[in-house]
Amino acid sequence: MSSAASPLLTASGPHTGSADIRLVVTDMDGTLLDDAKRIPPGLWETLAELRRRGVLFSPASGRQYATLAREFAEVAEGMVFIAENGTYVVRDGVELSSDPLEPGVAGRVVQAVRQLVAGGVDVGAVVCGKRSAYVERSDEAFLAEVRKYYVEHRVVEDATALDDEVIKVALFDFGSAAHTTAPALQSFTPTHQVVVSGEHWVDVMNRTANKGAALRRLQHDLGITPAQTMVFGDYLNDLEMLDAAEWSFAMANAHPDVITRARHLAPSNNDNGVLRTVAHVLNL
Repeated sequence: MSSAASPLLTASGPHTGSADIRLVVTDMDGTLLDDAKRIPPGLWETLAELRRRGVLFSPASGRQYATLAREFAEVAEGMVFIAENGTYVVRDGVELSSDPLEPGVAGRVVQAVRQLVAGGVDVGAVVCGKRSAYVERSDEAFLAEVRKYYVEHRVVEDATALDDEVIKVALFDFGSAAHTTAPALQSFTPTHQVVVSGEHWVDVMNRTANKGAALRRLQHDLGITPAQTMVFGDYLNDLEMLDAAEWSFAMANAHPDVITRARHLAPSNNDNGVLRTVAHVLNL
């Protein structure tokens, strides 16, 4: 944690009910969801109370917009979805912002993945378009991982030739993404981001794309300040988002760099840390 950081639910933590919070933004995997990818108990009741108070709740995830919209289908009206690690932001089916890759970039990433596969690495690319995700691998083990995050996906023969606007390329490595796949993509780092977003996932995006950039645009458009924003995250793709909020929380299970960056520490994702913290700070 930063020098100003403090643990939640202690005498030195945030004061109950003292904040004028207008926006709550949370990562999904490892943050809002437990390790079994389950919605925490009490979420729908909490969202109803936040809506009653005029507080906007926004999931911010590497997941696809269609996947997030399905997860929150019953309460999606008026909700802002920061999808694909901030490269695609949607509210009520209308795009608020996006940061698509230049033509040809996704194709070069796919070619790099093909070379990794030829060298014996067990990895696959997910080319993330606005309408769908596209994969060349069709084995069940790979598709099972894809389905967790990309409900709209298609198996194609050639993922370098697509009729869609590509916003990100995600790579799933059955081994260690940080030690195998990410280093193999270093040729992209002078012009693009290569972000390790999980133990097995690496994302290639524009240098200008991240959850924090998307959040700052949203704050500007809605007239909401960082002091009115509460953010939760657990992994490296959440770092910039934490910087955009004065009420920034790392989960107890978070990556050490995330804990260092956040102002406060929340209970772990398996201890319903997000909802417990929201209830504590807002005195729900």
